[in-house]
Order: sequence, then structure tokens, then C-alpha cells
Amino acid sequence: MNLSKNMVLFNYLLLTILFSTIACNNSNTVNQSMGQHHKKGKANQLINQSSPYLLQHAYNPVDWNPWGDAALSKAKAEDKLMIVSIGYAACHWCHVMEHESFEDSTVAKLMNDNFVNIKVDREERPDVDNIYMQAAYMTNGRGGWPLNAIVLPDGRPVYGGTYYRKPQWIKILNFFASEYKNNRLKLEEDAARMEQGIKSQSNIKLNLDKPAYPNAFLDNTVAGWLTQIDFVKGGPKRAPKFPMPNNWEFMLSYSYMKQNKRAQEAALITLDKMAMGGIYDHLGGGFARYSVDAEWVAPHFEKMMYDNGQLVSLYSHAYQLTKKQLYKDVVYETLEWVKREMTDANGGFYASLDADSEGEEGKFYVWNKADIETVLGEDAPNFIQHYGVTVGGNFEGHNILLEPISEQESAKKIDMTTAELRTFLTKNKQLLMAERDKRIRPGLDDKILTSWNALMLKGYLDAYATFGEEAFLDVALKNAKFLRKNVIAKNYELTRNYKNGKASIRAVLEDYATLSEAFITLYQVTFNEDWLKDAEGLVDYTLQHFFDEKSKMFYFTSDEEDQLIHRDIEWSDNVISSGNSIMAKVLFQLGTLTYNTKLVNIAKQMLDNVQGEISKQPRFYANWLQVAALFNQQPYEIAIVGKDAANLRLQFKDHFLPNTIFLGGKNEGNLALLKNKLQAGQTTIYVCQNKVCKLPVTEVAKAIPLIVY
Repeated sequence: MNLSKNMVLFNYLLLTILFSTIACNNSNTVNQSMGQHHKKGKANQLINQSSPYLLQHAYNPVDWNPWGDAALSKAKAEDKLMIVSIGYAACHWCHVMEHESFEDSTVAKLMNDNFVNIKVDREERPDVDNIYMQAAYMTNGRGGWPLNAIVLPDGRPVYGGTYYRKPQWIKILNFFASEYKNNRLKLEEDAARMEQGIKSQSNIKLNLDKPAYPNAFLDNTVAGWLTQIDFVKGGPKRAPKFPMPNNWEFMLSYSYMKQNKRAQEAALITLDKMAMGGIYDHLGGGFARYSVDAEWVAPHFEKMMYDNGQLVSLYSHAYQLTKKQLYKDVVYETLEWVKREMTDANGGFYASLDADSEGEEGKFYVWNKADIETVLGEDAPNFIQHYGVTVGGNFEGHNILLEPISEQESAKKIDMTTAELRTFLTKNKQLLMAERDKRIRPGLDDKILTSWNALMLKGYLDAYATFGEEAFLDVALKNAKFLRKNVIAKNYELTRNYKNGKASIRAVLEDYATLSEAFITLYQVTFNEDWLKDAEGLVDYTLQHFFDEKSKMFYFTSDEEDQLIHRDIEWSDNVISSGNSIMAKVLFQLGTLTYNTKLVNIAKQMLDNVQGEISKQPRFYANWLQVAALFNQQPYEIAIVGKDAANLRLQFKDHFLPNTIFLGGKNEGNLALLKNKLQAGQTTIYVCQNKVCKLPVTEVAKAIPLIVY
């Protein structure tokens, strides 16, 4: 029970991945929201929920309750143990267990007679999931979904596990029902130990040593990390492989700033292999959640908004650096998928697409060689060669489309120019897409989550700042205005979810951090200070309601939220960077823009607190490393003032400029650095560092040489 925080998080990532490589799909077969459910008998207490995952269980014979005061009070009043069962709409083994156990009347009676049963959508309530996932690790040394915890009426867990076959589940239910009647003291002792173990995981101490972040710290950390990289297939030297966008964002920035070719190679080989591999949907755009193998061939097919938002940003930045057509294609195709399949009419972005259709993983996405030949006719041989299609297939007798070699190499083999091949592939991909659209589609989780929307909002903004595509900015502004209207209160309190016109769940730190970062990015793209004001409002609210004065870190939940058995502080980065590392970057950027040294100092203290952990497992501290880079070298502040400010800002799109902050506008605005910068009759660019500006210029081509890393 005394697992270190790093070890818990490392296991949380790896073991749940291993468990879910055969899982995390959905047996739903309708081309509708995942919330569609078959009416079988009487509805339970989930029927009025908006979560598609909860609605899937609304007609189970299990008397499910949503998480909340009513269910917790019921457990105390009836003096019953609780079962807290947690999952999400795209989780295959969640649905297997539902079918085997939760739809079984005998199992349901056993659960209803002896327990108060609670269903939780982990995407809506990550705080609840975090607590009981730690219980699963302490019980069994592994985690995953479905997550099933046995919990005392006061909320303390005594046991945590994942998927169980019906006979196993019945044994567990009978055991704990008996223990609660006959050996309650033992359960109380187990709960006390479990509670102490959970609380120990988020103990972070205030570091008053005032460490610095010289080149040696970054260089040594990266050198150790590079030994863990697969320089043939990209990513880490293991399977399964997750995209981990924050890893490669840091590597790109670091490699450019420090002229480290090996770090750049690590990032670009990973981006190449992901974009060419089966984890990428070559027909419809967008990335699956991870690859089950070490070569990015066979994905787990579900598509998550949070992955794709971050990957759009990453590939946009990689294009700025390399001008590689592959990266541009990924951005445009992924955003076309978001527009086509994942965007609400009001501008919100949906959560995810399922991995399964018709009860089979990947059935919507895979192809038989004969089917391609039927659809494409005389074009089939060249298409088949390019995408490595075979009779035997590369996935359970079928073919996942992927590119074994680059377009340039393929064009030579097929005896086409690269341009001819691209035209050929575009035409035939459209034909296959039309055929694929006739299939039963994977289920859609159409809830709108604030943090995941913020990540895709930033993706659209980074794409606009790279390619200058006005449609990208239009979508971004529509989404930002949607979020401003529907999830942000006048006092800047956020809600986490939005569905069917309602937002009901209090946001967690991740929501405040990601949305603040997106709004700061929106200001840097548009120079509209209203977005910066909104970012300030969100940060002020977060400092007031999430900040821990003792550790100088931020809690995962607000002080206005009904507290669980423990108020967690999360700091390690994962597939989404931790709320604390994102907030540290936000505080630095906002403090720099507004001359608020208090914010910058808080960011520095937060970084100091985790400094000792960064070099141990850098891939779980990649966003913190980006914060360290800010303190290693003061970022450039590029101020653009004058009536042509928007046009000159956009001209920077051709340049990869990590560690820079843009500010400006037609007028001087309200930021101190812009005062007295407006010159009559011209638009002027100032390249500044730590509030000190070089001589002004009027052309981007003259400004770029002034930015020296």
C-alpha cells in the first residue's frame, strides 16, 4: 500500500493499457449516440442522466444509482455496502460485464439485496475514478475498466477490481455481503489502511531549495530519455504504444532550441510512423487511442477527442519545422473528421467514437482484399500495393490500411510521380469512404467535455497559426463562444460536461487549466484582449478554489465540490498533461503577458516541487519539462502593433518558434509591454525578452533573425 506516486501512475498507464488492449470497445451497433439503450423492463435511477454510458445501464435489473448525495445517504440509511462501478461508453469489457452480470436477474437480486449500487462515467467524474482506481491497484496491483469497488457507506473502499466473469463476481458479492454482516470490524480495518494508502499517494512537499534549470539539467534528462526511444518504429521501446503528444511536443521544442538532432529524430520518426501506421484512419482522418503492438499497426480503434486535439497541435508544429506534406495531410484530414462527425451544431466537440460496430472491434474500419478490388476495379492493384493489403490481412484476417513506405518510395514502385500518386489515392480513398459509409457506424459518445473541447480548440488555433486557414479560426471562435456561453459562469466557475442543453457537473483542475491555456492561445492568435481577460478570470477562480497554500500546488477538485474521502493533488503527466503542469505553464505565460510576477513565481515554485521527479521518468513529466525550458531560457515576446498587426502575425506561420509569446493589436491595448509601441503610419514588430526590446522592424523576415535560441 506504500506504492510511490510515480509507480502508481506508471502502473495506471501500463497495466490498464495491457488490460484494455483486449477491451474498451462497445457492442452497440446503431448509428446513434452511445446513450441509446434497449428498453427491457423497468428503468432504474439512471434513466434521467445525460451520460451515454449511464444511459446504457438504465434498464438493467440492477437498481443503479448515479453518484451523488442521494445514493450515499441511501447507503447510510439502509446500512449497506456500496458497489461503485465505473466505466465509459466506449469500453468493451464494461459491456461484456453488463451483459454477463448486470443484465442477469439473479446477479441483480444479489446486488440489490445487499448493496447500494452506483454507476459512474469516469469521463464525467475523473475525481471519483482516481480515488477508486487507486483502491484497485492497492488490492490487485492492476487497474482498468470496468472498475468495480466495494465501498463502506462512508465512501471508503475496502476492495477494488476490474472485469469479473459472472461466477467470480457472484463469489465476490457473497463474500463481502457475509463479511459486512459477520466481520465488519475487519472491513473497517481494511478501509482505514486503504484510506491511508490513498492519501499517501498525493503527498507532495514544498521544495524550498530553489533549484535552477541550467542546460545540464535538460540535457542530462533528455539524454537518459533518448535511450528508451525506439528509433526504428518510433515511440518507446515497448508495446502497447500511446501517442503521448506532450512527449513529442517537448522533444520538438527542445531539439530546435538546443540544436539536438537526436531529439528531433526521436520526435519525427514517431510522428512519421504514427501517421503512416494503422493507428491513423487513412480514409476518414483521426487517430485511434493507441496501438496494441510496437509498430503502430493494430490500434484499439476508439477515437478520443483529447488525443486528436493534442495531435493536431503536434503535427501543426511539426509541419512548421519540417514543411513535410504528410504532417499537413494529418492535420487537414483529422480536422475534416472532427467537422464531419464530431461537432455539435452549436460548436461543441463530442467526446469519442467507439471501437466496435456490430459487436466486433474495428469492423467499421477494416477491409478484405477482395472488397477493395470490387470497389476500385482497375485501380485496386496500385492502391493495394500502396497500403500493404494482403489476402491474409494484418488484423484477424482483415486489413487495417497503413502505409508501409512513404509516398515518395511508393510512387517510384508504382511508376508515378508523387503528385500523380496523391491524386490517385485521393480519388480512391473517396470511393472506399463512400463504401464504408454504408456500414453500421460505431457508437458516438455525444457528451461535450470542457477540457477535451479546450484541447481541440487549441488544436484548431495551432492549425490556423500554422496554415493560415480561415475556416480553422472560424471553428475555433465558434467553439470558444460556445464554451463561454454554456460552461462558464459569471464568476468564472466552470462545469465539466454539457449535453442536451444542460451543464451540471463541477469542473476539475484539468478543465480550468486547459481552457485557460486555450484562451491565452486564442489571444495570441487574434490579439483580442477579451480572451486574455477570460483566461485571467479562470486563473483567479482556480487560485481561489483549488490552490493549496501549504504545497503551492493545485488540488484536483474545487473546495466547493462535495469532498470525497481524499482531496487529491495530481502532478504527473499522462496521455493528457496533468492539471498542475498545464496550470504552471498558464501562470508563466499569463504572468509574462500581464507583468504579474506573483503568477510567474507560483509557476516556479510548482516546478521546483516536482524537480526531483522529472529526470526519473521524463515521459511522465514532459509538460513539466516544457515549463523548465521556460525558466531555462526566458521566452521571446513578439509584440506587433499597428493596423496590419493581424496580417503580420499570420506571416509568422512559416516559422517554428517554440518558447515565444505573441502580443499586440491595431492599438496598444492594455498590456504594459505594448505601451508607447504604436508608431504612426506603420505596423511595427518588436522582438523582446524579459521586457527588454530590440530595435523595431516592419517585416517578419527582419524579425526572425532577432530570435536566437
